[in-house]
Amino acid sequence: MLAIVAPGQGAQTPGFLEPWLELPAFAARLGAWSEVAQIDLVELGTKGDAEQIKDTAVAQPLLVAAGLASLAELLGTPAGADPVASAAGVLAGHSVGELTATAAAGVLPAEAAMTFVAARGRGMAEASAVTPTGMTAVLGGDRDTVLAKLAEHGLTPANDNGAGQIVAAGTLEQLAALAADGPEKARLIPLSVAGAFHTTHMAPAVDQLAALAATLTPADPVTKLLSNADGSAVTTGAEVLDRLVKQVSNPVRWDLCMESMLSLNVTGIIELLPGGTLVGLAKRGMRGVASVAVKTPNDLAAARDLLP
Repeated sequence: MLAIVAPGQGAQTPGFLEPWLELPAFAARLGAWSEVAQIDLVELGTKGDAEQIKDTAVAQPLLVAAGLASLAELLGTPAGADPVASAAGVLAGHSVGELTATAAAGVLPAEAAMTFVAARGRGMAEASAVTPTGMTAVLGGDRDTVLAKLAEHGLTPANDNGAGQIVAAGTLEQLAALAADGPEKARLIPLSVAGAFHTTHMAPAVDQLAALAATLTPADPVTKLLSNADGSAVTTGAEVLDRLVKQVSNPVRWDLCMESMLSLNVTGIIELLPGGTLVGLAKRGMRGVASVAVKTPNDLAAARDLLP
């Protein structure tokens, strides 16, 4: 049983698309999707500095485009066709990566997914500008103690990633209080993101996305597609879209997604470009499962070895 997963915001690094643009079909897709997203994905993915690609309105389209274009290379999808991973047993994505997985499951055409993610990125960037907010990874410590300390400081466990990692989100003042008074035996790492994603601070973006979702006609997933909300498989396109909209202001339960993959007897995981984060979590939370993180075109051969 193979799982193909897609990373979320923060996985992007300056110049990460550079080696991929030597592949003609990859470059063509990025060019076409740049027009849809109304940003230059090629320029930003090769020349953009860390601050530029941290911008939520940039990072989100960049990640979805990179993930889908790398999937097309992995599957050998013909130029002009959308990559659909019907042979995968399970698809899932972390945060904005869930939209990558949604397109990979055939729920939305790639162009519609790029339209959606561009609106998502803009809406969340605008919401982030209302109040200075951020996110901090809390590594280690007793889970109940960590959650209690976050509640004490008014913070939301926005990402429960399993493997001893919870991401706290809230105002910069609340995060500063956590830094001064954190949970015992835990390490705190401020994240390079522009806002408190997956919290009530993102509520202004929800209505915008709901209006856009109402104009789309989703198909049902062609294979098992796991939801960030609770790790369950979503069976209808309409419910997938509804959950994608609500996901923006609700926590990501990647821990439950990994539990679902284990219960489905997943034996291999491929993490799409820019891979690494989710494979790292799987190595700690899904021990014994073979994994490949797709970072450069050189990783495609090993990833194809896991394909059924």
